[in-house]
Amino acid sequence: MTAIEYDGEMIIIDCGMSFPDDEMFGIDVVIPDYTYLEETKAKIRGVIITHGHEDHIGGVPFLLEKVNVPIYGTPLPLGLIKAKLDERGMKGRLKKIRAGQKIKLGCFNIEIIRTTHSIADAVCLSIDTPVGKVFHTGDFKIDLTPVDGEPIDLARFAEIGKKGVLLLMSDSTNAVRPGYTKSEKLVGETLKDIFRSSKKRIIIATFSSNVHRIQKIIDLAKENRRKVAVSGRSMEKVVTLAQELGYLKVPANTLVDIREAKKYPDSQLVIITTGSQGEPMSALSRMATNDHKNIEIKKGDRIILSSTPIPGNEKLVWNVVNLLFEKGAEVIYSDIAETHVSGHACQEELKLILSLIKPKYFMPVHGEFRHLKAHADLALELGIPKDNIFLLENGDALEIAQKRPQIKREEAPAGEVLVDGLGVGDVGSIVLRDRKILSESGLIIVVASVDKATKRVVSGPDLISRGFVYVKENEDLLGRAQSVAVKSLERCENSGVRDWNNMKNAVRDDLRRFITEQTGRRPVILPIFMEV
Repeated sequence: MTAIEYDGEMIIIDCGMSFPDDEMFGIDVVIPDYTYLEETKAKIRGVIITHGHEDHIGGVPFLLEKVNVPIYGTPLPLGLIKAKLDERGMKGRLKKIRAGQKIKLGCFNIEIIRTTHSIADAVCLSIDTPVGKVFHTGDFKIDLTPVDGEPIDLARFAEIGKKGVLLLMSDSTNAVRPGYTKSEKLVGETLKDIFRSSKKRIIIATFSSNVHRIQKIIDLAKENRRKVAVSGRSMEKVVTLAQELGYLKVPANTLVDIREAKKYPDSQLVIITTGSQGEPMSALSRMATNDHKNIEIKKGDRIILSSTPIPGNEKLVWNVVNLLFEKGAEVIYSDIAETHVSGHACQEELKLILSLIKPKYFMPVHGEFRHLKAHADLALELGIPKDNIFLLENGDALEIAQKRPQIKREEAPAGEVLVDGLGVGDVGSIVLRDRKILSESGLIIVVASVDKATKRVVSGPDLISRGFVYVKENEDLLGRAQSVAVKSLERCENSGVRDWNNMKNAVRDDLRRFITEQTGRRPVILPIFMEV
């Protein structure tokens, strides 16, 4: 998410979200901190979306809850955003734009330019500001043989570069990878060979957003006289939307309901499913664990993972692959066949964009800091002065004025806002720390009844354990722990301690010391005293 400001006016490029890491227990999604935008909402003239991936559109509903601004996007991302808003019962001012169009938002004149990525309808932006032109690539790769026949508009890039570009902001995701990103056409050729040699059922797991690949699978199914069934909520939603918008062309009588799939011979069926990243609740994972309502993996099924594991997901993916192999399926993945290509430009493509745009200043975007640094090094190789290359972290601002540009560190709040169920931002570091401790060592609750008048214990204390030890096998340990709690309360009574907080602290400290000595564990200890 990027904000561009000039003289009291602002535009925003993209509004994404990310998924939680392993330390974010119970968190559903992570969104940006919108505090700065709430404080300056009178400035905002609109949000422009470059493409429909979750890390570029997933935060839009949360932003619109805070700030009512128009959202500009090409038809596919707008359709995906509308579906998100409909689910929440929300309305939005969604404004349709197309490649080749020019729009004016306040003092910003924006040209929408076609690019290629792993999702249809991706665009980049050439933004005329009062101080010069800013070029934002969005996510891209240079694919000259795309499935939809609409390659990236490099001619327009060159024309813009000749006129002069003040600042280039370019996708850095694959900046550490040498060479060129392979064309989506290569995946199509691999899939064609797999289809031709298959006599059994074919199950393909891929990203639901990759409409071009889904189209290729449908085309191959038609060529090989197979029916296509779709499994997984996000896949079903995207296929329906892409058909409505004309991005997917499905021949008549090709698509069948997943509930009817068993009616067709294995040699006449293809199943397109979610779960290419091994997500525990995805359709492919449920198939692998015999938990899918309609599909059961059979010996001889040919299962294709048309993706590569996102860093951090490797273990989940290989767990699913192992389960599928155990069931007798043949699993084909990117290590053994060209079943996936990236949607992001590698080093030679990044160099080409830098050479065409010829920016005065360069700011790599979209990637971890190591990716930004690698992209900055490429710019240095191409002759951009070191002083004209700017590496920013979240929350920083690059100010370009008459004098030399400067980075203002931590100009805006930019922490992660955690979404848990309906709660947005109400789970912070302290709650996550408690969840981490609970997940590692469990919980012991100490319950006692205390006389309201005398503050003396009249029953208990009793111990309740959850996630600490199996009670039936550790009655002796829990019995001794209970004795420690009894003695702790007796000591409070004998010393005249009547304050409940002091009593709870004494029980907690004595129990923690005993349990750590006996087990080496540190469970959460929660004393609960009831007045009677």
